[in-house]
Amino acid sequence: MKARHLTIIAKKEFRGLFNERTILLAVLLQLFIALFSSFLMVGLTSMYDPSSLSKYSRYKYNIAYAGNDSAVLDYLKSSPDFRVYPMDLSTGVAALKERKLSAVIYVPDTSPSADEPVKITLYSLTNDLQSAIVDVKLKDIFLKYEIDLRQVREHRLSEQPIPIRIPKTTGGGDFYEFVYGLLIPLLVFMPAIIASALVIDLITEEYQHETLETLISTPITFSEMVWGKVLACELLVPIQAGAWLLLLMVNGIAIENAGLILIQVVVTSFILILLGTLTALHYRERTAAQFIFSTALVVVILFTLALPSNPLNLLTRLAVGTAGPEQWLMLAATGGIIVILGFLTQKYAERVGKSHHAG
Repeated sequence: MKARHLTIIAKKEFRGLFNERTILLAVLLQLFIALFSSFLMVGLTSMYDPSSLSKYSRYKYNIAYAGNDSAVLDYLKSSPDFRVYPMDLSTGVAALKERKLSAVIYVPDTSPSADEPVKITLYSLTNDLQSAIVDVKLKDIFLKYEIDLRQVREHRLSEQPIPIRIPKTTGGGDFYEFVYGLLIPLLVFMPAIIASALVIDLITEEYQHETLETLISTPITFSEMVWGKVLACELLVPIQAGAWLLLLMVNGIAIENAGLILIQVVVTSFILILLGTLTALHYRERTAAQFIFSTALVVVILFTLALPSNPLNLLTRLAVGTAGPEQWLMLAATGGIIVILGFLTQKYAERVGKSHHAG
């Protein structure tokens, strides 16, 4: 296998990538996410945790209060988040259905010192983003009232509870989860998935366009043609992943061990690319190969995520600087898998190449 021949094939494929609109659109989408990651953080975080938007909301919500006067009403009136309108329960619920109100609170006439519990009823809109924000803000109000009730009824305790002092959180949990648990793994591993799908297209198109015979009639062997395409796809991964990491850092996101992250991504992507290569060599038809590979990829990803020290988890720990010696074990394991897959790819390519020459 000659390095010059591999370089020729890789350059040919790089020139052809500019005609692949699907690949270019995927790259541009990742570029957009990386460029505006700080802005998108707010919107995308709300998709899996709508209550996180409560910290960004400065809007005053209209709340109806029905029932007996209590400390809840005082807390609502003193809150900067609500406008409180005392009204009948039926009137408030009707206004809520017309979306003139954000919520309706009903407080019964149960005395704080009564034997039975105080059952407060909250009416809100279902499957509504605004309702999620209002619920979080009202939770703080109800917790304050709960503390008042505990103080009034503390004489009923027959045993003294053990106080638990929980340190206050500093916030930023949603940002941390989104950036290090989702955004960084998504951006740096997406080029690997794109490259593995791309190598299938590059190999199968030689069969579909009937250019394979012309290509192997040159001094370039079939195996060199295959490895040249693999090389082209593999080189795309560190270029894209490195650009995404750089753009994230420009956005003010601190990323530790960027070099080790790139190494881990390159090694892992090599496995996916070789799997895509074997799939393309076996099926030799784009639709069938992409379908089988995509299905198998989902199964492989689900199995990998079930492992405690999976690549995504390791990448997150590398980004925050908490990875231990297991990162080198993972790197060695993936390197061993690459050797096995590379051997299988070479043997399969040689067998396919011989069959073409014989034909």
